[in-house]
Amino acid sequence: MIIKPRTRGFICTTAHPTGCAHQVQEQINYVKQQPAVKGPRNVLVIGASTGYGLSSRIVAAFGAGANTIGVYRNGESVKGRTASAGWYNSAAFEKTAQEAGLQSISVTGDAFSEDTKQKTIDAIRAELGQVDLVVYSVASARRTDPTTGETKNSVLKPIGQPYSNKTVNFHNGEVTGVTIEPATEEEIANTVYVMGGEDWQMWIDRLQEAGVLAPNAITVAYSYIGSEITQAIYREGSIGRAKDHLEATAQDLNEQLAAGGGRAYVTVSKALVTQSSSAIPVVPLYVSALYKVMKTKGLHEGAIEQMYRLFDLLYNQSETPVDAEGRIRIDDWELRADVQAEVAQLWAEVTTENIYELTDLDGYRREFFQLFGFETEGVDYEADVEPEVAVPGVR
Repeated sequence: MIIKPRTRGFICTTAHPTGCAHQVQEQINYVKQQPAVKGPRNVLVIGASTGYGLSSRIVAAFGAGANTIGVYRNGESVKGRTASAGWYNSAAFEKTAQEAGLQSISVTGDAFSEDTKQKTIDAIRAELGQVDLVVYSVASARRTDPTTGETKNSVLKPIGQPYSNKTVNFHNGEVTGVTIEPATEEEIANTVYVMGGEDWQMWIDRLQEAGVLAPNAITVAYSYIGSEITQAIYREGSIGRAKDHLEATAQDLNEQLAAGGGRAYVTVSKALVTQSSSAIPVVPLYVSALYKVMKTKGLHEGAIEQMYRLFDLLYNQSETPVDAEGRIRIDDWELRADVQAEVAQLWAEVTTENIYELTDLDGYRREFFQLFGFETEGVDYEADVEPEVAVPGVR
């Protein structure tokens, strides 16, 4: 079939297998051009099919020569419809990793479920024995309690009072005002339940209990702080409460793992184009302005550059640098004073009429479609392609 992008708001409902494979290969090529990472050996990535999770898996495999197990939702093609981008990404990764002589296993399922945790433990025990790095990169709008079966949803809302600011429809460049009502206490609690650190803690507990976590293992989860422009809707909002819980969990896990020489970190990364961030009002406009400034200054990084820098800090330095709260900061270039001052100036001036001049909205839009394998250089989008693609190491 000839596959074209079909969008519904901030969601693309189709994905292109060839384009996704090209994107994965570009990330692999970048990592192979960098100095090797001195560790780890066996890596579990929970949430491995897109974004920072996928890039973490690529750096582990092709930067450190590690064997990897990736956990992600089953998104294979059904009844002639395309598979998810994550499925195509994973198929491309698995194929290339196995060709390179690296063990590569995929466990598909809901990362929150006990069944998926047990399947993963069984795979580690059978294939690797133990893992010495666990990356937790789960971004979900909902979570089902494995005991009660109750599903709770997260929200992206301010706390305490309504929030008004600019936003953009990144499909057509229209800049408008937006007002978001504050989250209720129940919505805040549900967001912490879905996006906080409880499931990360459960994964580490289960891995330890099963004896498949190496004593000196490192575990990492991802967070974001951002600029003053996005504070009310992000870090000071409902999602910020979840990130606070995630960071508190990292401190608990660090104490838990310390006896065996293990460590736990939250890594604060820079703003990127993701499906999740595209759903947050204000953020696409902020990212478009940020990209303009950081690209002009030669400071721009994508997910793969950020993850390579993280692994370098974790494994190639005599001591991993952290801030006062124990977090690894790879958002340092985004939050440089000169960068934020220029972004704030653009923010004050941007309108529908000048958005393409003042910001990198074209780049934002292109990266959004590249998340799904579209608008990728070197791909013939008029060619017939097979939507059913197998993942070699899937379980």
